[in-house]
Amino acid sequence: MSERPAETAPSAPSHAPAETGPSAPSHAPAAPDALARKAAALDAADELARHRGLFALDDDVVYLDGNSLGALPRHVPARMQDVITREWGRLRIRSWEESGWWTAPERVGDRIAPLLGADPGTVVVGDSTSVNVFKALVGAVRLAGDDRDEILVDASTFPTDGYVAESAARMTGRRVRALAPADLPAALGPRTAAVLVNHVDYRTGRLNDLPGTTAAVHAAGALAVWDLCHSAGALPVGLGAHGVDFAVGCTYKYLNGGPGSPAYLYVRADHQDRFDTPLPGWNSHEDPFGMRAAYAPGKGAARGRVGTPDILSLLALESALDVWDGVSIETVRSKSLALTDFFLECVAAYVPAGRVTSVTPEPAAERGSQVSLRCENAGDVMRALIEAGVVGDHRRPDVLRFGFTPLYVGFADAHRAAVCLAALLS
Repeated sequence: MSERPAETAPSAPSHAPAETGPSAPSHAPAAPDALARKAAALDAADELARHRGLFALDDDVVYLDGNSLGALPRHVPARMQDVITREWGRLRIRSWEESGWWTAPERVGDRIAPLLGADPGTVVVGDSTSVNVFKALVGAVRLAGDDRDEILVDASTFPTDGYVAESAARMTGRRVRALAPADLPAALGPRTAAVLVNHVDYRTGRLNDLPGTTAAVHAAGALAVWDLCHSAGALPVGLGAHGVDFAVGCTYKYLNGGPGSPAYLYVRADHQDRFDTPLPGWNSHEDPFGMRAAYAPGKGAARGRVGTPDILSLLALESALDVWDGVSIETVRSKSLALTDFFLECVAAYVPAGRVTSVTPEPAAERGSQVSLRCENAGDVMRALIEAGVVGDHRRPDVLRFGFTPLYVGFADAHRAAVCLAALLS
């Protein structure tokens, strides 16, 4: 992955990181009026700007928390009204076949797959991210073989991933070692069974090296499991191109599936016939309605299913994914970098020196789609920002997080957020 500097429109592939950050500007920032004009020009040239109207957003609020909960696509309520009143209300049990409920987990998985760079038939939707981490990690360890007794885990991972890894290790007789993502390749060896890594660090927004780490894992004879919660829908992932073994992710952040919408599980096609899930259920049986006492796993992505799908949430997600029709994930990535560059430029220009420090990497190849700023009294500052109409979030003890969702966040939003933050810290 590479980007180079340019002063072009946000959708052009030549966008790259700004030359400045809030803690140590490397050149004099543009004058405030110039930044406002720059925001207007960038918004005017933005080919994704028309997508903002697809979402239920308030004109007087800057929503920069899509990295926690994506905004509601406007058409979803009408679709859910039909699901509830017609499919459930009138067709009832017939909807499992007539409305396609039974095949929804694989069908929605195929809608998500292109955003992950995955082949059709490799993604299934259902259960939570935590449950899918458990399936993927135990499945990877079982594939690796009994002579490999170690699981390596990203030490900065979202806490649940670490908890699940410890439980998987106890269940499979392995041990867990937690290391910084950059240190994982050097720690690999003949004892390594699997490696669990977050693609983007939830706290700092750092983008970890999926291609390089996956290649190193494979060279050591182990399997790679990636958590894509903070990357899918914000940047290209390339699961197929990089040979990733397993991946999981949520759908309520950049994919806008709604609160608690079901997660997904990716199993590389050549692993599927040997994927020994730790949670076999009737939904993944080769003959679900045979109700046989002995478990016989089904074929393909369906092997990742467990119990009855959460149909209402699943169909809301399926409808929400319509906003991605005709959208290139490369264009989304280009705008994402341009937005975060511009926000950092505005923070450097407006916020008094020393009041915030960016903990998000400046190089584009190391950055997801959020900016995290270390700030004294961060909790109080974020509450004041939200009251002023700029919605981000706070991670204890001292981090302000601002998520930039390119489908509906614009450059004027980034400008207003920086101006508002400066007013609170001046």
